[in-house]
Amino acid sequence: MPDPDVDIAAALAWAGSALGSPVTSYDALDGGVTSTMLALRHDDGTESVLRLMTNEPWRTHGAELTARERDAQLAMADTPVPAPYSIALDAAGTAAGAAAHLMSRLPGTPLEGGEALGEQRLQTMVDLLVTLHDQRPAEPFRTFQSWAWEAKWVVPSWTRHPASWRRAFGVLAGPAPAYEPTFLHRDFSHRNLLWSGDAITGVVDWVETSTGPAWLDAAHAASYLALAYGTGPALDLLRRYAAATGATPDTHWLVMDAVGYLPPPGRQPLFGRSDQLERLDEWLEVVVRDPDLS
Repeated sequence: MPDPDVDIAAALAWAGSALGSPVTSYDALDGGVTSTMLALRHDDGTESVLRLMTNEPWRTHGAELTARERDAQLAMADTPVPAPYSIALDAAGTAAGAAAHLMSRLPGTPLEGGEALGEQRLQTMVDLLVTLHDQRPAEPFRTFQSWAWEAKWVVPSWTRHPASWRRAFGVLAGPAPAYEPTFLHRDFSHRNLLWSGDAITGVVDWVETSTGPAWLDAAHAASYLALAYGTGPALDLLRRYAAATGATPDTHWLVMDAVGYLPPPGRQPLFGRSDQLERLDEWLEVVVRDPDLS
């Protein structure tokens, strides 16, 4: 839940002043794990989106995260990647008590839970990911961070494949393979895409933008598909990405992303439904057993 000491009214006043038109109404947007996301309507008819970095542990790092999102959106301006444009940044949280980023609102909506994905949408995701990886910002972004840190390397109690998890931890304990430094969204997934029919009209949530191995972005998109739709669409996306790039999938990065979904010791997973845990378990088993995606 958002921290109660965040002043929403002050945040709205700041957003209105930054855009040059007062906020007349707003609605909460679904899906924000790190932040309170508000869709704003302004007196002059403009619509915008306000991120308030309200949720821990991300709030503690809110200045860095919102500044990185601003920089990523500026870097994507005038490229084929449909990112929002940054309007204003209050990284210190001076106005509302939490870091704030005001950005444009793009058309389209995220896929609803259970909404059909289909081959066309999978290919559209892959095509956009290839385009994104082709971008070369003037200033490289930070080196990626692994979300599969060693404290998570504990075989989960709910697994049906304990040997596969142990094997995965062994993969991560070894040296990481060499890679070509690539511009990464770092949280590229169907849930961070806006759709109009089968077309992607927006890529949102740029707070983790990084430089790293391209397969890590593809792996993350696949893992989310596995959790939402099962292993079939996830494997299909990776095969399509391999065909589009001519690159061979690398088990290390696929495993790194899957293990990253485990919670640190003593904490619950961000998702807790039994079907999602079962799908993560099955996905890790597939990634470890069949690294060639055959």
